[in-house]
Amino acid sequence: MPTILHTEASRGFGGQELRILAETRWLLDHGWDALVACQPASPLHAEAEAAGIPAVAVRMRGAHDLWALFVLRRLMKARAVSLIHTHSSVDSWLGALAARSLRRPVVRSRHVSIRIRSRRALVYRLADRVVTSGEAVRGIVVGAGVPAGRVVSIPPGVDTRRFHPGVSGKTVRDELGLAADQPLVGLVANIRGSKGHNVFLEAAREVLQRRPDARFLVVGDGVGRAEVRRRVGAMGLDAAVTLTGFRRDIPEVMAALDVLVLPSIRSEATSQVIPQAFAVGTPVVASTVGGSPELVRDGETGRLVPPGDARALAAAMLELVSDPARAQALGRAGQRLAAERYSLDASMALTTSVYLGLLGEN
Repeated sequence: MPTILHTEASRGFGGQELRILAETRWLLDHGWDALVACQPASPLHAEAEAAGIPAVAVRMRGAHDLWALFVLRRLMKARAVSLIHTHSSVDSWLGALAARSLRRPVVRSRHVSIRIRSRRALVYRLADRVVTSGEAVRGIVVGAGVPAGRVVSIPPGVDTRRFHPGVSGKTVRDELGLAADQPLVGLVANIRGSKGHNVFLEAAREVLQRRPDARFLVVGDGVGRAEVRRRVGAMGLDAAVTLTGFRRDIPEVMAALDVLVLPSIRSEATSQVIPQAFAVGTPVVASTVGGSPELVRDGETGRLVPPGDARALAAAMLELVSDPARAQALGRAGQRLAAERYSLDASMALTTSVYLGLLGEN
């Protein structure tokens, strides 16, 4: 089978990096050869090694790092790489140029829904195909001048071996000391400004006026964690809001929640956490940013609210925690949607079809 090289120059660790790991593992489990090239001492490198996924440390200092370009080119030759799949700006420049010099096809992913400035669109034109995380992001890439026929929308897939209706959240709820009927609302995301953590805290404070027994989880890590912790204290929410940091038991966390909230305010691709919540049967409240409206069908699988509107967010959260039967119905609809459209197998069938088409095997 062909060998796929995923590259990632980011030193962060969020949905983008988790998708790289999940897709590389899927390739390995289905007879492909695959490896990841990423920054040394990065969370992605550490997590890949912990998961037994082949990872090579390549220091990538910038798009003009000729040494990194040489190292990537040498790696492609040494590992007989058939196709390179890049993910961030720096590695997309370096990886695409290295691959082009060896006449290897290039796939570039676009994970976020931030507008692409025309002067930065050239790197996308270096790729044979651009894979976007949803239709909204596809529109942004095409709008930047990339030919529509080279841009493919493939949403992230859920590993249904880990996320499924049988997952129990009891261990997480016991850890938090929650009663069986005590509402738990969670935000699972990398902690940075665009994810709307401040809006979540404002909405939580409003919910507590009606449901003082409600509890709230902030799951994840990131550059904004200290600021979120400070705001929790300043708002007097210490007793109601728990910051868990990075967790590996996300299926169990999702199952423990009565509602998953994703209140992004600026940029959101097609989120991975929304289909994960769907897969275990947890209803979702999300803002109408990026690809979230492609996933959440308002009133059918969850609720959609305007970005930055803490009052609307609080009302939607209260609606679901106050009507468990309604919340369960939304959760069951989400389960069906996740099984039909958002499994990792379905996502990777589309992705490998792109690979094989570029390799002349499809």
